[in-house]
Amino acid sequence: MSEKIKKSIIRTILPLAFWLGVWQILAVQVNFPLLLPSPASVGRTLLELAGTGTFWKSIFLSLGRVLAGLLLGCFLGCLSAFLTFQFPIVDLLLSPAIRVIRATPVVSFILLVYLWVVRANIPGCISTLMVLPIMWNRMRLGLDSVDQKLLEMASAYRFGRIKTIRLIWLPSLRSYFSSGLADALGLAWKSGVAAEVICPPRYAIGTELSKAKTALQSPELYAWTVVIILLSLTMEVVLRRLLNLRKAKDACQKS
Repeated sequence: MSEKIKKSIIRTILPLAFWLGVWQILAVQVNFPLLLPSPASVGRTLLELAGTGTFWKSIFLSLGRVLAGLLLGCFLGCLSAFLTFQFPIVDLLLSPAIRVIRATPVVSFILLVYLWVVRANIPGCISTLMVLPIMWNRMRLGLDSVDQKLLEMASAYRFGRIKTIRLIWLPSLRSYFSSGLADALGLAWKSGVAAEVICPPRYAIGTELSKAKTALQSPELYAWTVVIILLSLTMEVVLRRLLNLRKAKDACQKS
């Protein structure tokens, strides 16, 4: 085993062991499982849940709703950024509305959307609304920062529109898109699960959280919270790896 892998394992295991120890000590001191169950009881509950079909169905459907909302939010954010950049009248009309979306609390949107949308589609809609202003803001910054000298050079050398987009616009915007996507992913996930708690679909992580809270099943409530955290961290790691692979591929092409 290489030294780098050993250090990576230590960085992962040591903080985890420390905080599990803190959790166990607090659980013993509080001595009230309804308020703070022990890590062992939460772990047992998590294993029991993992043996049911509802557990996995809830996870996959929650992930599907949130990722669909994320993709739609990215598309609408990029489209609105291009339109507001390209057309002043669209910027005048659309930009204030996007800023209002960014300033509105997620709970308000959940309750408002509940009046208009089928309950199963609310988490995806909320994720879309949360992602849209983030992507719009990042892509607008990217569009505004494109080097005008490069565009003048493309014009002088008579680059076609497709070639100009491929060689100048896309490389200039890629880092802004990546950073916006990284920020949007976490917010889409948290807001989507929050929408599931308030407006529970039939199968969803938020629905199971709500059921556990109503039934005063603290170990189950903590177990589902652990699932949410693990899924969030996993998605962040996967996205980071994909972005790093893309960067490495671009670097190889340049060299």
